[in-house]
Amino acid sequence: MVDVSSPPSPSVYRTRAYRTRQRVLYALAGVGLVLVGYLIGRWQDTPATPAAAHPPAASASAAPSPSPSASPPPSPTVYRKLQAEAADALNGIQTQDTDDEGGGQNVGWIANGDSLRFDDIDFGPVPATKVDVRVASDADDGGRMDIRLDSADATPIGFLRVTRTGGWQNWRTDEVTLQPVTGLHTVFLTFARNDDKEFLNINWLLFAH
Repeated sequence: MVDVSSPPSPSVYRTRAYRTRQRVLYALAGVGLVLVGYLIGRWQDTPATPAAAHPPAASASAAPSPSPSASPPPSPTVYRKLQAEAADALNGIQTQDTDDEGGGQNVGWIANGDSLRFDDIDFGPVPATKVDVRVASDADDGGRMDIRLDSADATPIGFLRVTRTGGWQNWRTDEVTLQPVTGLHTVFLTFARNDDKEFLNINWLLFAH
């Protein structure tokens, strides 16, 4: 029979304390494992820091921006249309209503020795090399129109041999090649034929590069 009144031996206390410490250590280890697992999960869920975006490379074909010191394009680049009836001087030539597109008037009854004069025509720094002339004619054997600068007697810089268009109001645009001309000039159109018959009507002319 055991005497329950006597106190337990020290070895019993040590055994119980050892087990208690083990249980506490096991509990702490479990908590630590849970905490480590939680931290690892949070680390895996964290999005990666985006790489710094590099500015797009400049396209090799991109046009360079214009230099502030670039010269403006020469002027005029397109000439105004010269209406024949608005010439500064009509020598031996009369105006009439026209059936050509756009309406208005043309000049007609042009014969040998007649002329038109246009003052202050600015060709600019880029040479004009041609002129379109809106013409109509029903004359046999034609005639000639000369283009001169600054004098009705100057050497022509271009000329047109007149041919029939099929009627005095049957219009056609003829192109005349010019010697290159720049700057400010008075332009003369002079007309020549072997007889005194009228041979040409003109509506307008337009110089070009």
